[in-house]
Amino acid sequence: MIIDLPATTTSQVNSKLVHLREQGGVNALSRVLTLVIVTDDDARTEEVIDAANDASREHPCRVIMVARGAKKAANRLDAQIRVGGDAGASEVIVLRLYGQLADHGDSCVVPLLLPDAPVVAWWPYDAPAVPASDPIGRLAARRITDAANDRNPLRALDARTKSYTQGDSDLAWARITHWRALLAAALDLPPYDRVTGASVVGDPNSPSADLLAGWLAARLKVPVRRGKSTEGEGIVSAELQRRSGSIELYRPDGRIGTLTQPGQPPRRVALARRPVAECIAEELRRLDADEIYSSALTGLSKVTRGRVAHKSRSGS
Repeated sequence: MIIDLPATTTSQVNSKLVHLREQGGVNALSRVLTLVIVTDDDARTEEVIDAANDASREHPCRVIMVARGAKKAANRLDAQIRVGGDAGASEVIVLRLYGQLADHGDSCVVPLLLPDAPVVAWWPYDAPAVPASDPIGRLAARRITDAANDRNPLRALDARTKSYTQGDSDLAWARITHWRALLAAALDLPPYDRVTGASVVGDPNSPSADLLAGWLAARLKVPVRRGKSTEGEGIVSAELQRRSGSIELYRPDGRIGTLTQPGQPPRRVALARRPVAECIAEELRRLDADEIYSSALTGLSKVTRGRVAHKSRSGS
C-alpha cells in the first residue's frame, strides 16, 4: 500500500502512521532500528528503497528516505508512506523536501524516529565531507557511506580516512568481506610461512581494492603494493607472498575466483560482486564501532602504488 501526502507536515505524517497502526497494517513494535537514507538524486530513489526493503527482511526497521529537491522552490514537504508489500519487512516514509527545508532534513526526521531504537544514516551517493558532523549524521549511531558511488571514488575514500569517527563505515568495505575471509582462511593451511609482502590489483578507481590493500598492510604489517588492471571491474587479484610460494586469489570476471597456494590444487570459489542490499544488510548487523575498518583506513598510508608483476595464470 502506498499513501501520498502532498504539501503536508511531519505531524500529519505521524498521525497517518498511528491510524495505520490502529488498523493493524503496521506494527512498529517489531522494528529494531530507524534507517535514514539521504539523497539528492530523486531519479534513483526507487532502487535505493528496493535495496533497503531487501535488507529489512533481515533487519525489520522504519526506513525514512530524505530526498532533497530544488532549494529555489517554495518551502514544501511532500510525503509518501509505504507499508505491506511495498515496504518489505519495514515501513517506508519518503520525505521530499523543497526550498529551505532541503537544508533542514534533520528537523523533519526527528519527529518520525522510532522511540528507544538506534538510528543508522545512509548516504547511497555523494556523502557529506564529515558524516559525523552532518545534522542527520549527528542523530545516528552508525553512518554508512558509499565511496564507489561518489563522483571521485578515491578522493571520497581519502575524505573518509581524514574524517573517520567511531560509527562510520562504507559499503566499499562490506564488498570485500568474502575476499578477506578467503585470504584469512588460506593462511590457516600449511605451510605456515610468514607473509613477506602482498599486492592487490584492481580497477584504478576501486575504493574496495584500496581498502583491501589497506587491510593487508594494517593486519600483516608487510609492504603492500596496489596495482591497476583493465581485466575487470573492482578487485581482480590479491597475492600474499611467502618464501614457500604465494597465495593468490584471482577473479577476472567479477563472478568466479581461483585460489592457488603451495601444496594445494587450484580451487574455484564463488566470488560474485555483492549487491547493495546484501552489503547494507551486513552493515546493519552491528551498531558498534568497526575497529577493523578503522585500521584499514589507517593502513592506506602504508600502501604503495605501481605495477605488479604476476606469474602466468594459464589454465587457472
